[in-house]
Amino acid sequence: MHSPETPGGHRPTSRDVARAAGVSQATVSLVLGDKWRGRVSERTAGTVREAAADLGYRPNLAARNLRLGRTRTALLVVPALTNEFFARVYTGAATVAARHGFGVVLYPSPAGIGPARDPFASARAALDGVIASSMATEALKAFAGTDLPLVMLDSDPTGPGAAAHVNLDIADGMRQVTGHLLGLGHRRFLHLASAVPSWTFDVRAAALAEALRGTDVTTVRAPLDVQGARAVAEHALTRPGPRPTAVVCDDDILAAGACKAARRLGLRVPEDLSVTGFDDLALATALEPELTTVGLPAEHIGERGMAALLAVLDGRAPEPGDLPVTLVPRASSGPAPGA
Repeated sequence: MHSPETPGGHRPTSRDVARAAGVSQATVSLVLGDKWRGRVSERTAGTVREAAADLGYRPNLAARNLRLGRTRTALLVVPALTNEFFARVYTGAATVAARHGFGVVLYPSPAGIGPARDPFASARAALDGVIASSMATEALKAFAGTDLPLVMLDSDPTGPGAAAHVNLDIADGMRQVTGHLLGLGHRRFLHLASAVPSWTFDVRAAALAEALRGTDVTTVRAPLDVQGARAVAEHALTRPGPRPTAVVCDDDILAAGACKAARRLGLRVPEDLSVTGFDDLALATALEPELTTVGLPAEHIGERGMAALLAVLDGRAPEPGDLPVTLVPRASSGPAPGA
């Protein structure tokens, strides 16, 4: 299929439309940009549209967006691509973006090498806005000083600098987990906490401490990888004194490490030790027994994040309220030994 061409052999331009309609290029821009009302007569607007249709004229959206300072592109900053949660966040954001003619550039913040560098020669010119996970805050330093609107996901709602926040009800998720275990008779707990400094993990810790007040709780921090979590959990479970009957983990990856530690120590899950996670990754059902965890609507938070950015760009208030999360009970949690 060939692009429409004028009798002169070139792709039709707004100048050709103006010449055919007998108006100025400015008038063509007003009409085809749908900004003519009150400035151009309805008859003239009709003439311009007819001329554009006859010539097969299509506006150069890229050039038009650059003139308007809008490239219809958002940047999604995540801490890593190794965790499927963030891939699902991207899917949700990209789905909403596509409905509105936007693209989403995914930018993983490199781990262990300090603040990520600006991936664009000029973020101000190349982007309309940024959506970022709270766990990728180091990468955001690349955009400090720009006027790009920033939407933060899973982050402190009182934090400065963001045009909008989209959060999950993380505290309620931890309350659901602890309520489930308390209902099974557990009173001695190990909290396998993430060693990554992040608001979302701080919320989990605070909610757990409140919910388990009056019980025996030991908290240890572990790196967000299975083998690191296994080593930390194994050490914690062999400390002197009564052994915990349940391990509450900040993340499914940590929970996988706790399950490996239990197996190495000859402990049965859940008969001797219940283990719970957080996120409901594919890993949760790959484990045996399958993992009791909290399902987080990752795609939905991506959708809400992109919708919030679009609202900010349009001067509207984003949709309020935290996204609900759901406990998914499976076979890794059971009655406390002797309960």
